[in-house]
Amino acid sequence: MKKQLVLMDHDGGVDDYLATMLLLTMEHIQLLGIVVTPADCYIQPAVSATRKIIDLMKFSHIPVAESTVRGINPFPRLYRRDSVIVDHLPILNQQENIITTLVAETGQDFMVRVLREAPEPVTLMVTGPLTTIATALDIAPEIETKIEKIIWMGGALNVPGNVEKSIEVGQDGSAEWNVYWDAVSAARVWETQIEIIMCPLDLTNNVPVTSELVQKMGKQRHYPISDLAGQCYALVIPQDYYFWDVLATAYLGHPEFYQLQEWETEIVTSGVSQGRTKVVAGGRKIYAMDQVDKKAFYDYILKQWAR
Repeated sequence: MKKQLVLMDHDGGVDDYLATMLLLTMEHIQLLGIVVTPADCYIQPAVSATRKIIDLMKFSHIPVAESTVRGINPFPRLYRRDSVIVDHLPILNQQENIITTLVAETGQDFMVRVLREAPEPVTLMVTGPLTTIATALDIAPEIETKIEKIIWMGGALNVPGNVEKSIEVGQDGSAEWNVYWDAVSAARVWETQIEIIMCPLDLTNNVPVTSELVQKMGKQRHYPISDLAGQCYALVIPQDYYFWDVLATAYLGHPEFYQLQEWETEIVTSGVSQGRTKVVAGGRKIYAMDQVDKKAFYDYILKQWAR
């Protein structure tokens, strides 16, 4: 069976690692590499944890690249420190040396090279901000034609954002963090003709990480991947946590679980709504994941990680 070419770009949050783990279980996917964008993380431990996860899952031929882009609005330190915690989990530190390659070139240059060399258009699986993609497009505009589509966890269309007004002074609460980190770059990607399939907060708000599900992962602890997933989610279970990046990534495995809806949108790049993905008549057309079969999704990730 011909495999789907995918390049992943994540930003080092807990759910980014879990999305990576899910993607690596998909046998119909040929993963060309993983770029780590320095947004919801501290970049060195995030790159290290990513490489250790790839080693654990025995895919050490898949290269990792460190993006050097910068955003406009930093993620809170409390969010970013999770990358340090995950990198120190004992299950990821059972071997002395990391085998998975960290390429010498920057993540944005690596993205350009991978897309240029790909024999056919590539799907970009993005679970962080769009800054690395925007930068790659600025470096080499011709790569736009080598991008089949972007599947992106980002945005909030008809629900409030998750950038809290109490934390980010001067904001109205409409922005989602992956947009807010660098709304200008999101707007740059909106200017392209690339098909965009979003997994917005409108959907993820309805798919929480529950104690019951975390315990089910833990009961599969004789499977290293499920054990690691359970440990990662245990770190965040005291707070309201949702299947953000994992829900977006599962679309690659089973798009039939989802219903899509087309919207006309724009990215707000300044003012109190900076980082908002606004529904506007005549705006840029995107597809958003609107509904999902939650039971099928939950069953799918438990099955995929039990290996």
